[in-house]
Amino acid sequence: MRSLSLLLILLCAVSLMLGSKQTSLIALFNFSNDAWLTLTASRIPRLIALVLTGVGLSVSGVILQHIVRNKFVEPATSGGLDAAKLGILVSLTMLPNASTSSKMVFALVFCFAASLLFILIISRIKFKSAVLIPVLGLMYGSVLSSIAEFYAYRHNILQSMQGWLLGDFSRVVQGHYELIYIIFPIIVLAYIYAHRFTVLGMGEDMAASLGLGYAATAALGLMLVSVTVAASVITIGAIPFVGLVIPNLVALKYGENLSRTLPVVALGGACLLLICDIFGRLVIYPFEVPIGLTAGGVGGVIFLVLIMKGVR
Repeated sequence: MRSLSLLLILLCAVSLMLGSKQTSLIALFNFSNDAWLTLTASRIPRLIALVLTGVGLSVSGVILQHIVRNKFVEPATSGGLDAAKLGILVSLTMLPNASTSSKMVFALVFCFAASLLFILIISRIKFKSAVLIPVLGLMYGSVLSSIAEFYAYRHNILQSMQGWLLGDFSRVVQGHYELIYIIFPIIVLAYIYAHRFTVLGMGEDMAASLGLGYAATAALGLMLVSVTVAASVITIGAIPFVGLVIPNLVALKYGENLSRTLPVVALGGACLLLICDIFGRLVIYPFEVPIGLTAGGVGGVIFLVLIMKGVR
């Protein structure tokens, strides 16, 4: 964990100094107004959004995996991300002048309802292999995405939808990202309830025998996941696979006890997003690739490797 913390500090420093506009330490030490404006209005907000989104998505993934009891489930493979986008589109037509917070509430409600429906669907099907559950989730997400695109096309707001298709931190500037701070209390709550989520992952019977309210704890977990997904989609856009890759890699080395592994999951999620963001900003410098593409590419490859290992 110490090495992961040091890696996070190093990545944060690189992220702060990287961008199309050059900012040197000498200019900062000389109190250059231009350098400090770039740092405070763009680089620091972007860094905070990156870290909080990475932490939030990875923790959401591990909570969802314990609720569903499947290692391949996360918001992108259970329809949560697509439902959040649909919720935002509905808010645009029903309440055209709605604030960002109101749009987030729509995204939250749709994400929660879609996740709940996904759990009800898989609870009624007997799967021969655990790998089939995320496959069903991807199909479920595709259906929701198609509904969202049809809805956007019918109401002539297809262009508005593009902003949430791919996660992109280049839009993050001071005054337009602060909603992402809501992820911080979500992380605190997740850590407080980490032991209960661990018990939840042992199954309904085991949870009942240990005196845990299974339905209430699962509902709380889904709510934490929905708030995080809604805040990240409305602020950044959709970023897939972070909640799948990091929890699995951490579980391989540290086990399943969330009280012990949740800080590692959080650090890992932040580091993965920072690495993907830095790569996306360097590969065609001074332009940048949206993080939805880099994270989707890296996460997708690891997802396939995990599925192949699971098949074996």
